[in-house]
Amino acid sequence: MVKLYGAPTVSTCTRLVALILKEKNIPYELIQVNMAKSEHKAASFTAIQPFGEVPYIDDDGFILYESRAIARYLIKKYPNQGTPLIPSDPKAQALFEQAASVEVFNFTNFVQPIVFEKVFKPRFGLQPNEERVGELLKTLQEKLDVYEVILSKQKYLAGDFLTLADLFHLPYGTVFYTSGFAEVFDSRPNLARWWKDISNRPAWLAVKDGA
Repeated sequence: MVKLYGAPTVSTCTRLVALILKEKNIPYELIQVNMAKSEHKAASFTAIQPFGEVPYIDDDGFILYESRAIARYLIKKYPNQGTPLIPSDPKAQALFEQAASVEVFNFTNFVQPIVFEKVFKPRFGLQPNEERVGELLKTLQEKLDVYEVILSKQKYLAGDFLTLADLFHLPYGTVFYTSGFAEVFDSRPNLARWWKDISNRPAWLAVKDGA
């Protein structure tokens, strides 16, 4: 059985891996890592995950960290199980990789620092940099205008089929959406339709508040 080492209540990356495990119907055991007690920085942990970050998996002795790498590994190891999330056809796979790149450079690169400023900083008693948030949000709005055009022509980012690229948006996108930014999505009808679709998937509902 796959063992998932992480902290799903605080780690978006842990939730991403749990999401893929659910989508692929892969049984797993969650091993909670107490980040408040800095268990991820202990020598026993960094001996396995040298950067001292979560999550990582132990798949019958095969150790892998970095959530995106883990997601791709699980999907490729279980191609005929659960939801097919990476196409096998070369052209469809290229469109998936294109969409995955779009997610990193046109969505998460802006949503992640906004979430850091507006959600994580206040948890530690720090004031968000509202000027930076405003700059990031302005650029994100421009990027999402392009999403709106893409999604007016197809159901998902890589075409009319769900892929891992769509699911990559969920962990940070959900925190962003529920932290006062819902209108950013909801004001764009095609983006809103897509977001409602992916954010209501049973696998995500099962793990979004913990794995």
